[in-house]
Amino acid sequence: MDDNHWDDWPQRWAGTDCDIRTAVSAIPRKVRDGFGYDEVPWKRFRHFYGPGEEIPGLLATLASGDAEAADGALCRLWTNLHHQGGTIAVGALAVPFLLRIAATRRPELRARTLRLVAEIGRCQHIGDGSREGLLQVAEDPALVEGSTVCPVDWTIQAARQAVTDDLDLLLPLLSDPDPEVRAVTAYALAAATGELPHLTSALHSRLATEDDAVARMGLVLAIAQLAREHHDSHAPGWARDLWSAPGRPPEIRIGAGLAWLCLVTDPAPDELRTLLTDPAIRRYDDLLHPVPWLTWIDTTGFGLRSCIDDILTENSTRTAPEDPWAASLSD
Repeated sequence: MDDNHWDDWPQRWAGTDCDIRTAVSAIPRKVRDGFGYDEVPWKRFRHFYGPGEEIPGLLATLASGDAEAADGALCRLWTNLHHQGGTIAVGALAVPFLLRIAATRRPELRARTLRLVAEIGRCQHIGDGSREGLLQVAEDPALVEGSTVCPVDWTIQAARQAVTDDLDLLLPLLSDPDPEVRAVTAYALAAATGELPHLTSALHSRLATEDDAVARMGLVLAIAQLAREHHDSHAPGWARDLWSAPGRPPEIRIGAGLAWLCLVTDPAPDELRTLLTDPAIRRYDDLLHPVPWLTWIDTTGFGLRSCIDDILTENSTRTAPEDPWAASLSD
């Protein structure tokens, strides 16, 4: 092997065939819309358990008319593309097709498919409910995938750009009849990198009419995540107005309280600390555990309580629990 092969890595590889961002951005719209798997460079990248060329067959099965086979294919896609909370390059190639399958082919698997899209475009965050970690998306630039030696953050960037390129597929799902789909759609949309005024307006509009507790809290956290990453100076005031209003539904006040603490560096005001530590909050653990941001924090059903503890005490040293979705998909 050339002794200089790794010189200036990864900068020297940026924009080359080894850059997953380049590979994903090169997929034409007609290939994505037509499910033209043969025109995508799957062989260039691996998944966690094997060669990337296995992925298009699983995608085709997921989109097929065989419900049992589709369910099995989705389980395998989760295993191959999201191992122990991590993401891998070939997953970003799958994102445009997963979005189309979710939007048009398999409504009964829509929530789980969209959840996979969202996780491919986010850093590993199992067990992290801290002020820094709850709304974090980007990964440490130095972290690499062992099987492809590709920076994980390149994969996240590629997946997020794919989501942004297909906002027209995702935004209508904010009004899906299934509240789980609505909640997971907000989670996926929070990864977008462009069209922010339009996207934020859509999330706010949905929040004004949403009647499901999990979806409500998800919308609040999605708005806050976008605001945090893109330095929206108005967001802290918006979040404070929500959590300080006694007439608001509890899930909105709780979500806004957590969001506010992630958006600022100020200590929690006594009023907010009282809200979040009220013993009555404990009854919302089960109700709000499906909120995608909370699911990973504690798989035993106490994600909300653990998140509040982390954020109020800055305790983020707990041992990370096992991947909750791997367990649910194997049932």
